[in-house]
Amino acid sequence: MQPFRIHKGLVAPIDRENVDTDAIIPKQFLKSIKKSGFGENLFDEWRYLDPGFPGQDPATRRPNPDFVLNQPRYKGASVLLARKNFGCGSSREHAPWAIEQYGFRALIAPSYADIFFNNCFKNGLLPLVLPEHEVAKLFDEVAAFVGYELTVDLERQVVVKPDGSELPFEVQAFRKYCLLNGFDDIGLTLRHADKIKAFEAERLLQKPWLAHRI
Repeated sequence: MQPFRIHKGLVAPIDRENVDTDAIIPKQFLKSIKKSGFGENLFDEWRYLDPGFPGQDPATRRPNPDFVLNQPRYKGASVLLARKNFGCGSSREHAPWAIEQYGFRALIAPSYADIFFNNCFKNGLLPLVLPEHEVAKLFDEVAAFVGYELTVDLERQVVVKPDGSELPFEVQAFRKYCLLNGFDDIGLTLRHADKIKAFEAERLLQKPWLAHRI
């Protein structure tokens, strides 16, 4: 998992409340057994005018020119600005996969659905919670200024606006530690690889029959 320390990026606004995970990555794309390739189908039913299906070449699709991510001013955005209760609905982990694989590194919203919020941290995304009035101001500023960028400083726990003002945010210490070091659940376990190997070797010495297979 890629570490997250300081990230500066263009902001794209999703100006809707209660965006659910089926809107983030529609159910037909969950058939894939891979953990990659979901970014091209992020917000698929909003991004395209034609129905999408797994394995389809994006170049053959009909983009919706009115959807925010298809507008030239937001091309290359890596900070997603959202309204309250983002990521509600089913608990599919494909939702943060799609967001991260599209190119987003941080999300800013007043609130998130709990399971989605937890899944973001496990997949290298930083979901920031800011007061609703501050999020509303950010929406206004993004709309007013083309190329609006924010700097997200996880180490200092602040969002830095273009004018230099800072918005502090809270993040649980363990989650912060994992993101700063790029540790997902497997990475956390592998920190103890030497101890795990030593334990397994000792166990086989004591119970050698465990090495045999039926």
